[in-house]
Amino acid sequence: MDTLDLLLHPVRVRIVHAMSGGRMRTTSDLCASLPDVPKTTLYRHVGLLAEAGLLEVVDEQRVHGAVERRYRLRRENATIDADAAASMSLDDHRHGFTAAMAALHAEFNAYLDRENADPTADSVGYRQIPLWLGQDELVELVNELRSVIASRLDNEPTPGRSLHLLSPILFPIEERPHQD
Repeated sequence: MDTLDLLLHPVRVRIVHAMSGGRMRTTSDLCASLPDVPKTTLYRHVGLLAEAGLLEVVDEQRVHGAVERRYRLRRENATIDADAAASMSLDDHRHGFTAAMAALHAEFNAYLDRENADPTADSVGYRQIPLWLGQDELVELVNELRSVIASRLDNEPTPGRSLHLLSPILFPIEERPHQD
């Protein structure tokens, strides 16, 4: 199974999110974080991600006669690069978007289900902002956003930081005018 197939699945997208930010987790930890995913399903998908090299085993220890593995996300392997994205069919994009939205929906519900959830205090946002952009302006905007995000991707956990999920979505909402 290639990376594209692995990452276009809603449960695997959620596992990747749960492992992001440099976190190391056991499958039991993931089961606690994703209680709506059946345990056997979660174990199967963790196995697929580990087998493909998206998750790596950090350590192992015996727990009640079984081997418990702690995994870490290999972020460099858990991305769909430009070449893979260019090779995607329209149905692949539809499927990927659906998987991403299902994962985002589940993550947001898990946040809201927390006892101390406070969307206002936590600066939660989900605005949609239509922008009129020429092709050069679009490229500039995307590069600026990438730069801002990239400058924070390697932030380490510290007592003053909490992990946030940023999910930028960008697509045209009208067809481009025809050039005569």
